[in-house]
Amino acid sequence: MRETASSVGAELQDESITTADGVLLRAWTVRPRRSNGDSVIVLHGLGDNRVGMRGYAQLLLAHGFTVLMPDARAHGASGGELATYGLREREDIHQWFSFLNAHDHPRCIFGFGESMGAAQLLQSLGTGLNFCAVVVESPFASFREIAYDRMGQPFHAGPWVGRTLLRPVVEIGLLRAWWKYKLDMGQVSPEDAVVASAVPVLLIHGQVDGNIPVRHSRLIHARNQKTELWEVPGADHCGAISTAPGEFEERLLGWFAEHSAKRAPVALNR
Repeated sequence: MRETASSVGAELQDESITTADGVLLRAWTVRPRRSNGDSVIVLHGLGDNRVGMRGYAQLLLAHGFTVLMPDARAHGASGGELATYGLREREDIHQWFSFLNAHDHPRCIFGFGESMGAAQLLQSLGTGLNFCAVVVESPFASFREIAYDRMGQPFHAGPWVGRTLLRPVVEIGLLRAWWKYKLDMGQVSPEDAVVASAVPVLLIHGQVDGNIPVRHSRLIHARNQKTELWEVPGADHCGAISTAPGEFEERLLGWFAEHSAKRAPVALNR
């Protein structure tokens, strides 16, 4: 990543924060030599880490954005025993937002996330964050809905299997998460967070996504018609940048430019 940063004339710095529940989280801040005054927090997917977001960071750095690249809790070099799919991570993102705002004083803070990172980013909108705009690719609509899909996928069937025949398995899983870890996974709902938010949201989803079906972004969009949905023909999970690289770059940068504001962002009080 240091080589990538150097190749576009940027400087990489190690960062860390400690969350309210005592978890040490790590990240990189990458600052371009010629900044446009704005910053982007980029969030990776399940089982990945910040290095997996290198290509997106390189694109943003080339256009003058400062990029904050965290490792999610229980991923990469960050601490934490469990990934909670946004239940706790939304507060982590809130803390990273405040950190970036305090250290760099950007005109705008934008967000970009893929898969689990996309879902976490959307849920963070419910914590009072004043992102100028966010772009998410391949998010799930809610933990319950993606659980229904997971039940059906081994049988090459749709979510109806999880909603009907295997629904008891889903419910037992949710109860176990509460009993063992005191985690109410029924509250993990990006679509609910988007309904209550005024932050401009661009949804990107491959039409042939075999991991998180495109219906999830359609569900989110249906709950808030002010969001914009780009369905990418022929793209699989988080595959827009490889399937349609030119259009991906144009839509991403265009969305940020459209919603740029000449003011410092703030983390609102809750």
